[in-house]
Amino acid sequence: MAKPLSTFRCTECGWTTPKWAGRCGECQQWGTVLDAAEKAGIGRSVKPTTVTGDGIARPITHVDTTSVAHWPTGINEFDRVLGGGIVPGSVILLSGEPGVGKSTLLLEVASKAAAAKSRVLYVSAEESVSQVRLRAERTGALQPELYIAAETDLATILGQIDAVKPDLVIVDSVQTVASSLSDGLAGMPSQVREVASTLIRVAKDRNLPILLVGHVTKDGSIAGPRLLEHLVDVVCQFEGDRQTALRFVRALKNRFGPTDEVGCFEMTGDGIAEVPDPSGLFLSRGTDPVSGTCVTVALEGRRAMPVEVQALVVASQAPNPRRVTNGVDPSRVAMLLAVLEKRAGLQLGGMDVYVSTVGGIRLTEPAADLAIALAIASAVRDRPIAHTVAAFGEISLAGEIRAVSAATQRAGEGVRLGFTTRIDVASGSIATAVSQALATGVPDREAELDRAF
Repeated sequence: MAKPLSTFRCTECGWTTPKWAGRCGECQQWGTVLDAAEKAGIGRSVKPTTVTGDGIARPITHVDTTSVAHWPTGINEFDRVLGGGIVPGSVILLSGEPGVGKSTLLLEVASKAAAAKSRVLYVSAEESVSQVRLRAERTGALQPELYIAAETDLATILGQIDAVKPDLVIVDSVQTVASSLSDGLAGMPSQVREVASTLIRVAKDRNLPILLVGHVTKDGSIAGPRLLEHLVDVVCQFEGDRQTALRFVRALKNRFGPTDEVGCFEMTGDGIAEVPDPSGLFLSRGTDPVSGTCVTVALEGRRAMPVEVQALVVASQAPNPRRVTNGVDPSRVAMLLAVLEKRAGLQLGGMDVYVSTVGGIRLTEPAADLAIALAIASAVRDRPIAHTVAAFGEISLAGEIRAVSAATQRAGEGVRLGFTTRIDVASGSIATAVSQALATGVPDREAELDRAF
């Protein structure tokens, strides 16, 4: 009798192979090929099950939604990203770089919920109970309804949920929790899938919201199988530079709200604080205009924020002039330098050019092209642009200024903050925009004499 053949299957994409492999030949993931324990040539069938009770399908118009309304967390910026708050029974995944403040933010969420008389279970699989207590004391998050447990076993966590009967559960983090029903160490794709699917089933069965902390890999993606992002209801990315205190929370996936909202926070010595109006974070505090600066209105999600771009242009003695950027795309700056030299008549071939943003924010949208170009032109001519000028527009290789998205919102935010002069697509070309911008910084002779005397 022939020996039955074993089949190995990838748990990520379903790729099969007759021999075991350490790496999937289809999705190129490591450690996901497992023995499927299937015999070739044998078909299997599933018998139907009788459905009773609330599981019977019913018209969508008869479904009651009063129990799944958003309830606010008490942190307005986080509620903005979630679409109004946390939905009962939902599972939210918050990922981010190490040290960016994920645990601090969720501990603040737990404290606000506990202060509102909701029982919260905070499960830490990375820190001890005393360590979490010290952080809670520092941030002022001590509440009698906030329960803390340090567990790495999934079964023990489920037992804690049964014992505490919380209204909100926070697990920090999903990659450090392991289940005895799955082989491998904590953090492996099979373990992450088992832990996440079990917690999601508990959340749906008990109408219990669960917040999960997720690790990221070197390239910034969420560690573990891609299936994790498909299983949860909301995926949030916590972004920020360690050199600055500013933090952003973005929704990459949201089944209960928009995905184009951004929450702004600032890391302080007492924890994390909301920044409801970040308009002044990316502007310099100088009173007199300085050459080489220009303000643009950038969009972060649905939020319009003024950002100041600074440029410095100096003569270079090196055969290859330097092009140094911070907060802007270097290839985009190189293209704008070529356009300024060809279309606006600026001589930049023998100049070192330095371009940076204020406050550490990164500008990636093409709408910042015009402000970058005007800042460079102002630095070359050594003529300042007035503080009341805001510029936004995309620049083409032909030197034309193209329209950008949400121009009305950008203009309205600029007027609200005192930027009464707008340079945009109405200027037509980069040469005209440079002339208009530099003309705004020409000082009034009588006003200059008044200040002198």
